[in-house]
Amino acid sequence: MAKLSIAVLGAGNVGGALAHVWSVAGHSVTFGLPDPQSEKSRAAVSKLGGQVRAASNKDAASSAQVVALCVPWLAAEAAIRQCGNLSGKILVDCTNPLKPDLQGLAIGATTSAAEQVASWVPGTKVIKAFNTIGAANFGKAQFGSQRADGFYCGDDAAAKTSILELIDAAGLAPVDVGPLRNARCLEAMAMLWIDMAVNQKQGSNHAFKLLRR
Repeated sequence: MAKLSIAVLGAGNVGGALAHVWSVAGHSVTFGLPDPQSEKSRAAVSKLGGQVRAASNKDAASSAQVVALCVPWLAAEAAIRQCGNLSGKILVDCTNPLKPDLQGLAIGATTSAAEQVASWVPGTKVIKAFNTIGAANFGKAQFGSQRADGFYCGDDAAAKTSILELIDAAGLAPVDVGPLRNARCLEAMAMLWIDMAVNQKQGSNHAFKLLRR
């Protein structure tokens, strides 16, 4: 499969981990950041050994085929707006609309973060992915004899196919769970994962697996 040009919006735990596994897989990765010259931005680039570069959100997104939204939910709309026109691109929403106390989701049931993101970027192919497992497991998602599943959903079949290699590069087994509205379910799964990890103090060594027969 052809290598992709990817803009990763955000260089925190999720953005940093995905940028690492994707750059190792040979994709061209650029961090999109509000201030690419800040000390924090330089540290994020240095941590990855110079395998990625940093640019403004707009510059990173302008030349990217895929834009990965990896910022905290409250910063998501601003990051998207700073990118400018994303029409025709694939936007992978990796966010979860968490309440500040991590006790629940700010939106859900009748909508989702992914659907909200899609409403901000008409003409963009939004895929929900990389949100149901902790960033510490990206690239290290083997649990005994089984790989953790990488659940994803969206309304554009071609865009879904395009990100399969990105899911695999993160060490996850891709599982298509249907249309973008099913992000409501994936974000609820993520809340369960986070509650177990943080509030129940079980740490990050757990994952979800779909079993079939």
